[in-house]
Amino acid sequence: MDYPKGHLIAIGGAEDKGTDLEKGIVQRNRLNFFELGILKNIVSLIHHPQPHVEVITTASTIPDEVAENYKDAFSKLGCNNVGHLRIRNREDASNPEYLERLKACNCIMFSGGNQLRLSSIFGGTKFLEVLKDRYQNEDFPIGGTSAGAMAMSNTMIYEGSAALAHLKGEVKITTGLGFLQDVIIDTHFDKRGRFNRLAQAVAAQPGAIGIGLGEDTGVVVSEGHSLQAIGSGSVVIIDGRNIEYNNIADIKFGAPISVENIIVHIMSKGDIYNLKTRQYEGSEIVISDED
Repeated sequence: MDYPKGHLIAIGGAEDKGTDLEKGIVQRNRLNFFELGILKNIVSLIHHPQPHVEVITTASTIPDEVAENYKDAFSKLGCNNVGHLRIRNREDASNPEYLERLKACNCIMFSGGNQLRLSSIFGGTKFLEVLKDRYQNEDFPIGGTSAGAMAMSNTMIYEGSAALAHLKGEVKITTGLGFLQDVIIDTHFDKRGRFNRLAQAVAAQPGAIGIGLGEDTGVVVSEGHSLQAIGSGSVVIIDGRNIEYNNIADIKFGAPISVENIIVHIMSKGDIYNLKTRQYEGSEIVISDED
């Protein structure tokens, strides 16, 4: 099997883009995103002396503001060639100029917002075909935060209240962009209490591995299966392979679900998990760390 040559960087949302650093705010016991974290990891994966990054803000309702924030953040890390692919609909996704810029850049960054906009606008387009080809065949990093991370997998949560996620039918699932197979990603995981939400998604599809990303936290996926935690918080892995009892198919909508023998791993910065073997593989030095 040919593994993808590119990297995926999925981020749990609310990442610090350097504002705290500029204001001189020191947060005790918390790694600073800009100094140690996620954008620096993304930049470290761009193997080009003058990296060209394109930011995709399709998921956001404030695309121009979000794009400027990312341009400013990447510039602090030495990336001064940062473009904005302002794709708002399927017609934009077929724009020849945007396709050429996709082919020319060294990295793509998906912003947060509404992940259903990503799947409904990019699904089945030439743009997504080219992006998948570059990820598969080139040393090409694709970053995504919040909605941009959730849309990376073939199975995507697009709706579901955390307060009601223990009830059948309250977690809505559709098809994502498909860079990762047999994976379901959820974001803002700890702050918004989304364990039950991801657990129900895995219970409905036990062959998939759930990845819960805390805020200012993420994972780097290499070769399509080697997952390394980065950032300041926790990554939760939910594995349904050994589920023995699961009532989700038999109860009515709105009834509470029961799931027996679900496996949970909790990872922090540097820890590695193999999606192919479903094994926790310990810890290594994170891709980008203090000088």
